[in-house]
Amino acid sequence: MFSNLPAFLLTTWLLAMLPGAGQAVMVRQVLAGGLRGARGTIAGNASGLVLWSVAAAAGLSAVLMASPRAYAAVRIVGGIVLVTLGVRTLLAARSAPPGVGDAGGAAGVSAGRGGFRGGYLMGLGTCLGNPKAGVFAVSVLPQFVTTTGPVFLASTALGVLWALVNACWYLLFTWLVNRGRALVSRPAVQRRLSVATGVVLLLLGVAVATGA
Repeated sequence: MFSNLPAFLLTTWLLAMLPGAGQAVMVRQVLAGGLRGARGTIAGNASGLVLWSVAAAAGLSAVLMASPRAYAAVRIVGGIVLVTLGVRTLLAARSAPPGVGDAGGAAGVSAGRGGFRGGYLMGLGTCLGNPKAGVFAVSVLPQFVTTTGPVFLASTALGVLWALVNACWYLLFTWLVNRGRALVSRPAVQRRLSVATGVVLLLLGVAVATGA
């Protein structure tokens, strides 16, 4: 069913480590509400990858790649999601009261309301709004599926492995970010980190929406 599984695991791990929108969103979640919201975002992102893989196995991602308008629509929606997150992060950092650093100020309060469920929906929406995930699913996953056996089930299984590899990386990544957050506990420093994260999300959103 599978071809060169170790190479597939290494490829997906290295791709997960590449800086991008996913990591910026994870940093934002950790700074805003700690690991609980970040874990929800990780679960949502993993669910999105599985859905992209199923879509690729069913041929839907190929349709997306063949239709410039559909691809552009998904790209624009994904960019809007990232820009919205960036704006919300900047507004939360601006309104954070001085002296509140344990939960990231107002951002922590805002993220706490959503909890795991809010983080899950954010991760799912960010992933589904990223057409590059669909391109990976339709162009790379088939390279590791043999012609023997059920191709649909094999492609879906690889998608689950892809999601698990991403989840493992992001669990490690968010843990490291949270450790750094605990070390840098001054409100002014956390506010600057939130502002920087918000700006990065804004820029990434514009880049995604415009296809840059």
